[in-house]
Amino acid sequence: MNNLSDDSAVILVIDSDPLMLTAVGAVLNISGYECHGARDAEAAVKAVRGLKLDLIICDVNVDGDNGLELCQELRQMPNCGDMPFILVSGDRSPDNVRRTHEAGGAFYLQKPYDPEVLLELVEKALWMPHLVNTRIEQAQAARPANPAVFSPHGQKTPTTGSGIPAEG
Repeated sequence: MNNLSDDSAVILVIDSDPLMLTAVGAVLNISGYECHGARDAEAAVKAVRGLKLDLIICDVNVDGDNGLELCQELRQMPNCGDMPFILVSGDRSPDNVRRTHEAGGAFYLQKPYDPEVLLELVEKALWMPHLVNTRIEQAQAARPANPAVFSPHGQKTPTTGSGIPAEG
């Protein structure tokens, strides 16, 4: 993920409605995000291959394609495995929300939505990978860099890396 304090996050918005693409892009750009748009699955795949993205916002219905299937397809791409997705739909059924999460959407946003709600969700979604990476870094930092065996007298004894005390 880009460092949010130094660079603007790069977001791909996938929606077959040009008006929605323009509106969402304007809201994100005004808020300081770098926004790219795709109107169909082919353009979305091309954008994912060519850009270093931080977040994808995808409509569940993308120009005849199933946005849920597109989300699953994008998840298989090397640079999208752990990327947060916000899936957007006008369908209010609980089953649709469940299916969006099964497809890999971290968040679900129901149309129509307030731009402030969109921005709040974008901020939360962008912090997800940051929090996961922070936890991983904390766990790695908690492990000793040089494994050692404690002697019965409370002194560290350097090891050979296998847990066996080194001779010396």
